[in-house]
Amino acid sequence: MTPVPNQAFDQHHPPTPELINQCVHCGFCLPACPTYTLWGNEMDSPRGRIYLMKMASDGATAITDPWVEHMDTCLGCMSCMTACPSGVDYAKLIEATRAQIERRHPRSTAERLHRRMIFSTFPRVDRLRLLRGFLRAYQKSGLQSLVRGSGLLKLLPKQLGAMEALMPKLGPSQTIAATTPAQGEKRKRVGLLLGCVQREFMPEINAATVRVLAAEGCEVIAPPDQPCCGALMVHAGEEAPALDLARRVIDVFERAQVDIVVTNAGGCGSNVREYGYQLRDDPQYAERAARFSAKCRDVAEFLEELGPRTSRKPLNIRIAYHDSCHLQHAQRVRTQPRAQLSSIPGVQMLELPEATLCCGSAGIYNLVQPKTADELADRKARHVTAARPDVVATGNIGCMLQIGAALERQGQKTPVLHTIQIIDASIRGVPPAGVY
Repeated sequence: MTPVPNQAFDQHHPPTPELINQCVHCGFCLPACPTYTLWGNEMDSPRGRIYLMKMASDGATAITDPWVEHMDTCLGCMSCMTACPSGVDYAKLIEATRAQIERRHPRSTAERLHRRMIFSTFPRVDRLRLLRGFLRAYQKSGLQSLVRGSGLLKLLPKQLGAMEALMPKLGPSQTIAATTPAQGEKRKRVGLLLGCVQREFMPEINAATVRVLAAEGCEVIAPPDQPCCGALMVHAGEEAPALDLARRVIDVFERAQVDIVVTNAGGCGSNVREYGYQLRDDPQYAERAARFSAKCRDVAEFLEELGPRTSRKPLNIRIAYHDSCHLQHAQRVRTQPRAQLSSIPGVQMLELPEATLCCGSAGIYNLVQPKTADELADRKARHVTAARPDVVATGNIGCMLQIGAALERQGQKTPVLHTIQIIDASIRGVPPAGVY
């Protein structure tokens, strides 16, 4: 890609002046931004980063290491979009900027290798399945307890230690059937996006999703050949491979001929809803991508639209609900999960302070910026501890792992579950995992 004259960016989808100039620098985004909240640095706020984008677009600066650092430390949580009175689409700006960085800025060898390891592993279900076997043996053998107790993890690079700390307790593998029939009269034919890490490391989330959807009269289609949706890549600037994955996802679900595509991870859900925009230049996929995106719903959103057919049995628990950033800010799904949980008899909902502030997971952020991610997670965990819930509920696997690790660091045993796991427990009349 050749650079645009007088710009630091190349000609392929740079952050557009139209979007940049929407920002009137009012400052409403400042208290909503996690990094500005932590550091109080203008260049680490949304309006500061937009100003840096404008400087690069106008040729007033090059893509230097300090410039890139300000973009790298952005979590991409989109909290600023909810706070912005001017409707600035910051998501499109930061993703376009990060794609420019990955094409035009030479990263250090260590950073390149680390990112290559992430993107050659986490979006690859086959490799995650192989890795899962080794990690389960690491846990069941007692080696994990020995390693953690010995302090060896402190000798590892911070980024590798962060990966180990986020590892969930791995149970037996679960395979989701390609087709699960509806219980009773069929109301919808629903496709389920299985995810990558979630499919292999926390399959209980997908299993609970299928049970709830089937109980509510949905035939559930979960194509086993579906790939990663590309969310981790597109949010980190890896545009070309992300779009290749998007095309494959569209192909798979077109063949499945479903009414709705249900997602149960905030980051994945926000990404597939943008396929129409991401593939806008592709003559073979532009219209198909737009149709696919229009079919996508978060599972709590879909259940609210569908309306309940099964009864919920009492649970008598206190739930602290944590909003996934990409669920509340990017997908605008905030009231529906709360409504679904509140409909369960005996549930008491607790609102956490700083509810809109990111927990630090943010795609691969907790793997490439672990110090900042841990600081945000510990802040979130302190709010959870003060609320004294029986369980934390959220709608994204990354948030579950991030908050769970922070609670463990603080010596807390409060379980962190997906919203759908609690709904599933209520329908089946069993205690949610880890609560009793």
